[in-house]
Amino acid sequence: MKRMLLHAIAAVSVMLVITGTAMADDDMERVRELRGTESILPLSDILTTAAKQYPGKVLEVELEEEHGQIIYEVKLLGRDHKVHHLEIDARSGRILRKGDH
Repeated sequence: MKRMLLHAIAAVSVMLVITGTAMADDDMERVRELRGTESILPLSDILTTAAKQYPGKVLEVELEEEHGQIIYEVKLLGRDHKVHHLEIDARSGRILRKGDH
């Protein structure tokens, strides 16, 4: 019984890794398309904007489309030891929303 459970867990883990990799590849392809048309700012510009607001370490960046607007979601650990979440317009670089946890 334990062996079957371990095999099932291993199979699910492999599927999650494969799915996550495929999703990451899709995200990268989407970024390449948007950057190729110069529709969005480069990530370096976005991270500069984020660092001006909250100096610290970047933990995660995602590119999302919400209500027809493309945004970078940036999660970072500030020097104040708080986790900060920023939503930045990918086209203009304007901070749309910020929150602390």
